[in-house]
Amino acid sequence: MTTFWLIFVILSWYCSSLLIAAQYDAFVNNPISFVVETTYKDWNTQFPSIAVCESENSGRIENISDSLWGPEHNFEIEEVLKEIAYFKGITYYVSRLCGDEDPLAECFKSNLSYFANLVRSPCKDLLLNCSWNGKPFNCCTYFRPLETELGVCYVINTIQGRNGMPKLEMISNRTTGPGMIKFGVRLPVKVFVLNEEEVPSMTSHGSYAIPVVLEFNYRRQITIRNIENDVDARMIVPEKRKCRYADENILHVYPYYSYTACTVQCRKDAQLSLCNCTNFFMPNTKESYKCNVTGIICLNDNQHLLSVLKARWSSRPGLHCDCLPSCTEAEISIVKDFKIPNDQKISTVQIELSTLPSEKYRRNVVRGVLDLVVSTGGTGGLFLGASLLSFVELLYILLLRPFCDMYTRRNDDRWHRKYGNRRIEDNQFNRKNIKIAFKKK
Repeated sequence: MTTFWLIFVILSWYCSSLLIAAQYDAFVNNPISFVVETTYKDWNTQFPSIAVCESENSGRIENISDSLWGPEHNFEIEEVLKEIAYFKGITYYVSRLCGDEDPLAECFKSNLSYFANLVRSPCKDLLLNCSWNGKPFNCCTYFRPLETELGVCYVINTIQGRNGMPKLEMISNRTTGPGMIKFGVRLPVKVFVLNEEEVPSMTSHGSYAIPVVLEFNYRRQITIRNIENDVDARMIVPEKRKCRYADENILHVYPYYSYTACTVQCRKDAQLSLCNCTNFFMPNTKESYKCNVTGIICLNDNQHLLSVLKARWSSRPGLHCDCLPSCTEAEISIVKDFKIPNDQKISTVQIELSTLPSEKYRRNVVRGVLDLVVSTGGTGGLFLGASLLSFVELLYILLLRPFCDMYTRRNDDRWHRKYGNRRIEDNQFNRKNIKIAFKKK
C-alpha cells in the first residue's frame, strides 16, 4: 500500500511540474495576442504626421555660390554644394573634386552644416495655402522644423518636436467625416506620411514618401488601422511583448522612441564605428562628432553598409538594427495616388482618408503575472492537493518546528534542574502535614 501511494505521489509531482513548466514558457514567450475590433462608431482617428523635406533648389544654389565664390567660380562647385545641402550618403562630386588629390580651390573642408543651411529654405519660402478639412490655417505655425538625418524638415502632428509646439486638432470621426489636409509647395520636396512618433530617415520605405515636383499636383488617399493596447501590456517587458512604447526611450537622437528613430540611432553608431564621425545632419549630435569632407567621403565609401537595413540572419551587405516596432504605431495603407499635370509654379499636395476606419487592432495580455500565479496554484491543487498555506506549513515543519522543539526541551531541562528538587521537598512536606492533621482528628 505504501508503494502504491508513493508511485502516485511521484506521478503527481511529475505531471504538475510539466504543466507548470509549460505555463511558464507560454508566459515568457507568448504573453500577447492580437485581435481585430470593429466597433468603429465610437472611434476618434488621429490623422498621420506629415513631413515635408526639401529635395532641390537649383536657383538658391546658384545665388549662394555667386555670393561665396563670385560669378566666375568653377561651376562644378555647385554640384558639391548641392550634395552637401541635400546629403543622402552619396557624395560623387565631393569625392572627385574635394578629395585629397588636387582639390578645387573653392572646396570647403569643414563646418558642412553651415553651408547646407545656407541653401535650405525656411518654411515661409516652402509652404503656403494650408488647410484642414477645407479650413485654412497658418502653415508655419503648425508645420514646425524638425532635425532629421535628411536635414531640417517641416512636420505637422508629430510628438518628436520641441515641447510647447502648437498642435492642430486633426481628428476624424462620424461627426467630422474623413480628414483631409491640403497645402502648396514652391519647391521640389519629399512628403512623408508617418505615424506621430515616426521620423523621416534615409531608409524610410519608398511608399511613405511622395516625390513632389512643380509640374504636377498630387493627391493621395489612405486608410488607417490604429492599435490599442491592454493596460497590463506595460507590465510585460518590451522584448516579450515585441514592441516598445514611445516613452520607453533608449535613444539619444530623439526624445521619443519609434522604429525609424531607432534605425537613425543605429546608423549613427555604425557611422561613428566606421568613420569616427557621423552625418552632419544627425539630430542631437555634438559638433565634434560631425563629419568634415574627409568624413563624408568615408561615409560614401561605406554607403553599401549604411544605406540598407538587413535581417540578423542575412549575409548580404547592410546594417542590422535590433529595433522593435512602436506599440502604438498605426498601419497606414495607400489606397490610390493621383498625379495631375500642373502649369503653375506651385504644386498642390492633398492627403486624405478614403473612408473612416472600420476596424482596428488590439494588443491583449493573455498571460500576465496573475494568470501565471492562478494557473500554477490550480495545477498544484489538482495534482497535489496543495495550496500556498500547505507550502508555508511544510517550510514550518521542516525548518522552524525542529528548532522550536529543541528550544522548548532545553528550557524544560533548565527549569527542572533549577526547581525540580525544591518541588520534591515541598511535596514531601505537604504529605507529612496532611498525615499529622489526620492523626489529630
